[in-house]
Amino acid sequence: MANHKSALKRIRTSERRRVRNRIYISRARTEIKKARAQIGSGDLNAAREATLAAIRTLDMAAAKGILHRNNAARRKSRLMKRLNALEAAAK
Repeated sequence: MANHKSALKRIRTSERRRVRNRIYISRARTEIKKARAQIGSGDLNAAREATLAAIRTLDMAAAKGILHRNNAARRKSRLMKRLNALEAAAK
């Protein structure tokens, strides 16, 4: 256990941040799963909407510093690659 006041405060603030960050990370993961499921189902319009929602949540997490911007960019790129493959197959 910490012995200094500053260390005790650091523990408290770290825990508060961890809980707050967890919300954004889990929301992003959920949106990504929904987008992948819609892409897998083959419904183009629903897949587009779900992908845009996932991208929005990833951007929000990156803007707040919860996810690294390159991590968010990589995840968005992978989602868009799948969506573009679905659109190409639909044509």
